[in-house]
Amino acid sequence: MKDNHLKVIGLTGGIGAGKSTVSAYLSEKGYVVIDADKIAREIVMPGAPVLEKLVSVFGRGILDGAGALNRKKLGGLVFADGALRERMNGIMHGEILRIIKERIEELAVSGYNSIVFLDIPMLFETATAELTAVMEQIWVVDSDEEVRIERIMRRDGALREDVLRIMGSQMDSMEKRKRADVVIDNSGSEEELYQRLDKLIQSYEKQ
Repeated sequence: MKDNHLKVIGLTGGIGAGKSTVSAYLSEKGYVVIDADKIAREIVMPGAPVLEKLVSVFGRGILDGAGALNRKKLGGLVFADGALRERMNGIMHGEILRIIKERIEELAVSGYNSIVFLDIPMLFETATAELTAVMEQIWVVDSDEEVRIERIMRRDGALREDVLRIMGSQMDSMEKRKRADVVIDNSGSEEELYQRLDKLIQSYEKQ
């Protein structure tokens, strides 16, 4: 799967760190970004096999009136129950990773010879050894904890304690930093973030 010209970089970061902002900027710059969250939404469309598997495990109560997945209801079931969350992840993550690998293969065959970014929120928790081996580097987007909390509260209208609970359910920020090849600090303005990204990409492409 690995190609001499196509370079794959994993992109991850905790909630509120600004990973989506980074992904959007990279897309605007013309790079291919494979978004695991978008794939996750695609595979649970009405009639999709993955959705049927979820219904068989969690019941039809996770669907809305139109037969589509009600993410809040599913999230309410699995958020506080580690065993149920593992069952959900077992159903979804394998298919997400299969599609990611398939799309990388397609790009390699097509002759694409630039950087492919894999936007995977739970990269360290979910990526297989096979997929990780394809990545040249892993970039982690991070911000000061208070900055992240304020962003999520403002974006989602969430209470501080709810934000802290969500953050507490994710891998610790310092652990992600330790595992990263590159840490992108997004504690400042978007302009500062874009300048950092431009310098980082220029430096990487010279390698």
